[in-house]
Amino acid sequence: MSDVLANARDAIARGSKSFALASRLFDAPTRDRAMLLYAWCRHTDDVIDGQVLGEGRNDDRRPPAERLAEVHWETERALSGNPTPGTPYEALAMVVAETGMPARYPRDLIHGFRIDMEERPFRTFDDTLTYCYHVAGCVGVMMAIVMGVRPDDRPVLIRACDLGMSFQLNNIARDVIEDAMNSRRYIPDDWLASVRLSPEDFAFPPNRRQLARLVARLVFKAEDYEESARFGTSALGNRAAWAVLAAARIYGGIGRKVRALEEAGLENRVSTTKAEKARAVAAAFGEMLVRKQRWPMPGPAREGLWTMPD
Repeated sequence: MSDVLANARDAIARGSKSFALASRLFDAPTRDRAMLLYAWCRHTDDVIDGQVLGEGRNDDRRPPAERLAEVHWETERALSGNPTPGTPYEALAMVVAETGMPARYPRDLIHGFRIDMEERPFRTFDDTLTYCYHVAGCVGVMMAIVMGVRPDDRPVLIRACDLGMSFQLNNIARDVIEDAMNSRRYIPDDWLASVRLSPEDFAFPPNRRQLARLVARLVFKAEDYEESARFGTSALGNRAAWAVLAAARIYGGIGRKVRALEEAGLENRVSTTKAEKARAVAAAFGEMLVRKQRWPMPGPAREGLWTMPD
């Protein structure tokens, strides 16, 4: 356990400063489980993309389908309680054993990798939202279970999924040019057509004004899911709710900065400063204190929002 957890802590410290900051707000057992889950998520994503902690390239030259097959097989071994020792899959097995996490959620994440590998088309925004669920919404669900939400508490898990959806929509908004350079596009065909752009030229410099409009639209959608997710925090303990509200402010802040910068926000990868993160954590503490009055469950109807399948 100690070696696996130490590796997980190292992965989060080097791989995600925002997640590392938010995780400090958890109580110790929750923080450890969150780090174990993160280690598996980070590792599988790196294997699929051929990267190290989400950056650069590693020396794995296997075809994408072969890498996906490895992730699938190793994850299934972990879900059956027989992980390969000394790997991040052992971290996943620990989380599953401690929380009773249903196997469907790790499998849903693997399916998201398959969507990317197969380069499936995004015709409508529903296609985009389905993808967002498989690469981030299901992670929000797993994190909620790590924080003590019962695996059968669907109303709360839906709100947790909403937060993951919000994060991914903001990621798409921030990384739209970078993704295009890597032959990936998550803005759907019908959105592009609405501003007279095509899948072939939408990221070219002459089209940045129209693209910035679509990016702003993504961020507005992300805010809808972010607000819905806040209602789920009333079901969490104080420290977990504080961490969730802080993460929502940090990741939401990235999208809002991209939107405010308009075309300039597409030129360079937008991030938040240490000071902005600190302000988000402080503001989230105040929100945590009043969350049960401000965002009580079950909350209002989630009209117009995508809902994860049963």
